[in-house]
Formats: sequence, structure tokens, C-alpha cells
Amino acid sequence: MLIIDSKDCENIDKALKKYKKKYEKSRVLNQLRDRQSFTKPSIRRRTEILKAVYRREMAMDASEA
Repeated sequence: MLIIDSKDCENIDKALKKYKKKYEKSRVLNQLRDRQSFTKPSIRRRTEILKAVYRREMAMDASEA
């Protein structure tokens, strides 16, 4: 459960913005999507490796430019 401390004089829009930011950082939505379907550990590992390779290639391209 997310709790937002808001001051009495604070605008509701600012409080809502804080809530949304806190919600994104908690990664609740990602967990829900992961639980919708089962992913085999080997496939999960393979996707993590492919993402790491992609990030490394992008970093190498950025450092060359």
C-alpha cells in the first residue's frame, strides 16, 4: 500500500503526481504483468542476456561517437 504524506496547503495535483511517481518506482504494474503468464527460467535468462548484450552494444556505439 502506498502512502503519500501531503501537507494541508498542498494542491491535489501535486499529491497525485507524487503518488504516480511512487507507484512507478514500486514496480507493481510490472509484477502484475509478470504474474499473468508463466515464463520458463531458461527463457527468462535468455532475455536478460539479450538485453545485456543490447545495452553493451549501445554503450559501445555511444562511446565511439
